[in-house]
Amino acid sequence: MQRQPIYTGRLIEVFDDTVRLPDGRSTHREVVQHPGAVAVVAIDDQDRVVLVRQWRHPAGRALWEIPAGTRDQDGEAVEATARRELAEEAGVTAGRWRSLGHAPMAPGYSTEEMHFFAAFDLTKGEPAAAADELLEVRWFDRAGVARLVRTGEVDVKTMSGLALAGWTLELDG
Repeated sequence: MQRQPIYTGRLIEVFDDTVRLPDGRSTHREVVQHPGAVAVVAIDDQDRVVLVRQWRHPAGRALWEIPAGTRDQDGEAVEATARRELAEEAGVTAGRWRSLGHAPMAPGYSTEEMHFFAAFDLTKGEPAAAADELLEVRWFDRAGVARLVRTGEVDVKTMSGLALAGWTLELDG
């Protein structure tokens, strides 16, 4: 395999890889090298989840999402990144954590691996989002999240995290 760098940014690198297919032919694949990310399903004692609404330039609109973030701190443990992102984006700390697993987010072109967590025994405070993040924070019950899913107002990371946490939704109503 040959790798040609195309772009280097603050968090990602893009490469043009020449790869050999199983049948022996060669082809090109554009690959986004990503440091990985975390996502947190924080469930309060009223069975509500916290979502943050933020503008997503590539999508061209604001989306409701579970708190999440890039693993951009060298040497930081995955759960520590999850704790930091939950506190920064939602102003929430948790007394109990559970790993829900991890998976590639877009394996056709990206190396990003998303680590999912559930957080319980919550203490609510004030968010401390980064200067370039304009966030709205709100708590939703299952019916509220189902409405957002039906209207296309959440991302796939959020749907995946909720499913992994066993947070089923009634979507036919």
